[in-house]
Amino acid sequence: MFAEMFAQLGKMPDPISNEEYRARQKSLYKSLNDDDLLILCSANETIHSNDVHHPYRTQSNLLYLSGWTEPDAVFCAVNKNGDWQSHIFVQPKDTLKEIWEGRRPGIEGALADWPVDFAHSIDDINEKLGNMVSGSSRILHRMGVKSTVDNLVVESIKRRDRARQRLGTGPISVEDPSNRIAEMRLIKSDAEIAQMQFASDVSSLAHIAAMRHGGGEGATENQLQSLIEGFFRYAGTSGWSYPSIVGSGENATILHYKENEDKCLDGEVVLIDAGAEFRGYAADITRSWPNNGKFTEPQKAIYQIVLDAQNAAIAECVVGRPYTAPHEAAKRVLAQGLIELGIINQTLEQALDSENGQLKDWYMHNTSHWIGLDVHDVGVYLPDGKPRLLEKGMCLTIEPGLYFGAWRPDVQCPEKYANIGIRIEDDILVSDKGPVVLTSKCPKTITDIESIVGNKS
Repeated sequence: MFAEMFAQLGKMPDPISNEEYRARQKSLYKSLNDDDLLILCSANETIHSNDVHHPYRTQSNLLYLSGWTEPDAVFCAVNKNGDWQSHIFVQPKDTLKEIWEGRRPGIEGALADWPVDFAHSIDDINEKLGNMVSGSSRILHRMGVKSTVDNLVVESIKRRDRARQRLGTGPISVEDPSNRIAEMRLIKSDAEIAQMQFASDVSSLAHIAAMRHGGGEGATENQLQSLIEGFFRYAGTSGWSYPSIVGSGENATILHYKENEDKCLDGEVVLIDAGAEFRGYAADITRSWPNNGKFTEPQKAIYQIVLDAQNAAIAECVVGRPYTAPHEAAKRVLAQGLIELGIINQTLEQALDSENGQLKDWYMHNTSHWIGLDVHDVGVYLPDGKPRLLEKGMCLTIEPGLYFGAWRPDVQCPEKYANIGIRIEDDILVSDKGPVVLTSKCPKTITDIESIVGNKS
């Protein structure tokens, strides 16, 4: 099955070029002062148990500016006589460690193959980076990522030696550069969109594989999870971009359900929220489908409301519309649909009220979030307290849902709709020609879903 589905994928896109990384660096440097020092640290490795590590994934800002993915690294940039120079501190070559843990690019490899001007051993960071810190007035560095660098920065600011008094040199302030880089990351380049499109295509086919494996009694949540995540790896991605949610029946009404262990029973709706990561870029898809291949009338009614709400929200993903427009559109369709079903007994405006409206009983999350190098990507939603206007190149999810958990003590769940959980999520690119659904290869109409579920041919 995997081979057949893999054949449906297009060619992998080219990796992001060093020229693009250099252009990103140059764009950031334009916003800095000549006596600034930029520092970006890799994420720390985390321990699963004893000497077993979790799979490593570096810090996204470091990845965005340099493409460097190895642990124990520090990227920095300093202005030297009017020219910005990029440096990277990396793990040096070490044959014994490489025998056990895998080959390292080392200093030579970093200099030859990555968009940096100078490469150094991480073992020399105290001296070399210390000199850069001492020669700067402001340090752009996110504290709390790498303690050794934090200590260098803090000690340099605290230092009151004769050289500082005589020459007036040394850092006097620290700024987190994350917001500056976030503004750049909000707008995706063509190369970034290509990575996201591939991640979306892989994720779409993985969801189809799960639907095909479903169908009546037998499949378990973890088996469906293994199919999806297995195809992620088979297709050449690094794996999931976030832990997969696979919930059947009442589990589908838990927003971030994580156990993924129960059997999927005949007549239940299965909700799967899962996406692949490719070269650091995330996909994020949710599909909800009947385990036996046929929606009941109540399931169909709720599903169609959510799908209509999603379509209305996607239509708002156009240049110049406020970021909140998709959410407002989705809420109105959801509320009106539930009023027509008799689940909500308020007027539309009453149902939408943030404090007393009944819609929030069944829809309790936002409709969108940015997506990119992080599945919940960076970027301020309400700059100056007002919704950001959508621009060409922004990418966001659209994911309305309705959740009728009969187990909940805070609401009286209508028996007819008990334990129906429906969420439909796609990844959207804002373009000058209107919204582009990156995840369009993943079916979502009732007809299409019913024709796929359990159809192993």
